[in-house]
Amino acid sequence: MGNEGERRPLLLLDVDGPLNPYAAAPQRRPAGYSTHRMRPTGWENPWDKPLRVWLNHAHGADLLALPYELVWATTWKSEANEWIGPHLGLPPLPFVDWPTMTPQHGARLHWKTQALVAYAEGRPFAWVDDELGPEDREWVRKNHDAPALLHRVDPRLGLLPDDFSALTKWAADQGKVTA
Repeated sequence: MGNEGERRPLLLLDVDGPLNPYAAAPQRRPAGYSTHRMRPTGWENPWDKPLRVWLNHAHGADLLALPYELVWATTWKSEANEWIGPHLGLPPLPFVDWPTMTPQHGARLHWKTQALVAYAEGRPFAWVDDELGPEDREWVRKNHDAPALLHRVDPRLGLLPDDFSALTKWAADQGKVTA
């Protein structure tokens, strides 16, 4: 692989849960977060009410400091670059353009899992999401030859310093394996 960006693992980043702790108590914004009202076009809203999004502005610098190539892996798709990234100080990022965003009836495998492995094209990746389960880990283990970290974030808390530490450590461990 040619440039440094290609050697870094991908960080496949969900918005709702990791960056927007939507499951926190409704009237108790987590410490360090600001409230934003957003109307992304991809979000169906029968009440025509803006979506409440809590964001921690420090997360942008924290994400950029990680040794990864950042990619939006969210239902926000390209709109994360318009609605989320600017509040965090992130440049426009590539995004996964999901072939479908519909869960399979009765399936325990997350609907994102197969698409993310396809997107990674054999590259090491860390996936940060609030909806990961053992079925996803098993499927990735069996169907992706490169190292992968599936890192679950509590949607009541969002990304915490320990999450950033775990991501940094995993990327450093990959550098030791491939160097």
